[in-house]
Amino acid sequence: MVDAFLQEQMAAIGLPGAAVVVVQDGVPLHAAAYGSADNSGRPMTADTPVLLASTSKSLTAIAVMQQVEAGRLRLDEPVRTYLPWFTLQDSRASGITVRHLLHQASGMASKDTAFEGSFAQDPEALEEGVRDLADSPLAGVPGAAFGYANANFNVLGLLVQTVAGQPFGDYMRQHVFEPLDMGHSHPTRAAARADGAAAGHSLWFGTFWQQTEVPAPTTGMPSSTMYASANDLGRELSMLLNEGQFRDGRILQPDSVRAMLKPGVRVDGSKMYAMGWFTRPLVESVPAAEAADDASLPLLAEHQGEWGNSHTYLAMVPDSGLGVALVINANDTSAPSRLKAIDTNILRILHGQQPIPAVVQEDWLQRYSWAVALGLLVAELLSLWLALRVLVRSGGAYDGGGRLPLLAVGLAALALDAFALWLCFIYAPARFDTDLLVIIRQFPDLGVSLVPVLGLAILWAVPRTVWLLIQALRRGVP
Repeated sequence: MVDAFLQEQMAAIGLPGAAVVVVQDGVPLHAAAYGSADNSGRPMTADTPVLLASTSKSLTAIAVMQQVEAGRLRLDEPVRTYLPWFTLQDSRASGITVRHLLHQASGMASKDTAFEGSFAQDPEALEEGVRDLADSPLAGVPGAAFGYANANFNVLGLLVQTVAGQPFGDYMRQHVFEPLDMGHSHPTRAAARADGAAAGHSLWFGTFWQQTEVPAPTTGMPSSTMYASANDLGRELSMLLNEGQFRDGRILQPDSVRAMLKPGVRVDGSKMYAMGWFTRPLVESVPAAEAADDASLPLLAEHQGEWGNSHTYLAMVPDSGLGVALVINANDTSAPSRLKAIDTNILRILHGQQPIPAVVQEDWLQRYSWAVALGLLVAELLSLWLALRVLVRSGGAYDGGGRLPLLAVGLAALALDAFALWLCFIYAPARFDTDLLVIIRQFPDLGVSLVPVLGLAILWAVPRTVWLLIQALRRGVP
């Protein structure tokens, strides 16, 4: 039934390709793939690497716990013990510990530490990105509350790199991917593409799917830019459900796995964050998964990965030994809840329940941000046309049913420019918890409209205003 549901959803939404793996008690139970990996029509397979986005964090957490077991890292030791130069624009940064980073409770905020707009692919980008955090403020007290930021796991990756004495990507290959037989998992875009990685797709203008290139910088390798296939993720889940054992080898000790999955900081309501995993009672996704009391409710550990052109999902129910890995080589950034509903419905189906219709949860601005951007571009172009027409007409004014004062044209144009700049530089970054460069590069249908809007609002505003003022003064307009 999972196959039929996914194929139905792909057809309804228009998704290009997907792959799913189900494991039970550490053993692969089902694997399937559907659709195409790219525009050539190459079939998607369960071994096709896909950009993981935030499900990369679960892999990094494994590496961190390996180093804790080796005695090279301690969970409650400050980051500065291992990176003496680590700092932010706040003296409280000295109190950030390894555990704070794993629990997304360092006090760093996404909008202040955003890197997702970078195109960096060099091996040094990870350390450079962490060093660049020195210019970032702290949004909260370390350890006081949950605050999701990819930077937390980027710092963890650099910690692993530093104490292990080898580049983070090499460490992941040698100590995580190879022992888990994850032959189609890669730390870099170049390695993934050499292995036939799926091309990402974005929904443009809420209308059509387009194969789209968005940044996947090595700066964010530990948090969001590793690649893996559905089959490989299934092997990761098998290991974790077997408390660190994979086939004849041990990747982690049972205590380390339990520590990874233990809820550490409250997100909201019953949702908690462990170490690279969100946790909540399974009953919230699968209502039939009830228990005699709250303490014995089965726990669901899960994490979604959301990028500009891919969506991934990992879920485990340790009490029942069930694990699910889903990779989709596309994302609808205007309404990601539609794809998140697929994740939840797979869990429902596997527990014998019927899927429920998706409810789009995003507000109007996120759903129609592309239309707002297009509207701004049209308004700026009309403003440009009107100003030029007024200025080049004889006498510096436009006579069409009444004289249009030059200063009124200038003030209206300045008001439009100010609104566009406020929306782009202040409101939208705060609303989406990131910076403008990330919005432009990760949301390409917005970028094609916002770049010319900003160009007109910044570059044309001054000469237009000066020109209008000169014309107004010449005509004696007060």
